Amino acid sequence: MGMYVVSLRLPDFFDEEFVALIPRHRAFINSLIEENVVVSYAISADRSRGWVTMQGPNAETVRAVVEQFPLYRFLKQIEIDELFVFDSSASRLPKISLN
Repeated sequence: MGMYVVSLRLPDFFDEEFVALIPRHRAFINSLIEENVVVSYAISADRSRGWVTMQGPNAETVRAVVEQFPLYRFLKQIEIDELFVFDSSASRLPKISLN
């Protein structure tokens, strides 16, 4: 199973239709996180870009999942890159406390 980072370019303006889909989109992302398909999800502070780290057998499978995002039709640009290394504090074993 490969690890991929998906870079998203969000629309310049969020119309009512876009905003109305946000709760459904977040619920979908949360379900993918619970299924360990999405490892991390981030949106820039200015809300212009997003990054989703995902697991999948290949880039085509990852793209197929991204195309299911409720906000997919509003995304201006999508780039998918396979990662050679992905390390984070979340992927490490928890620190042991002897208390």
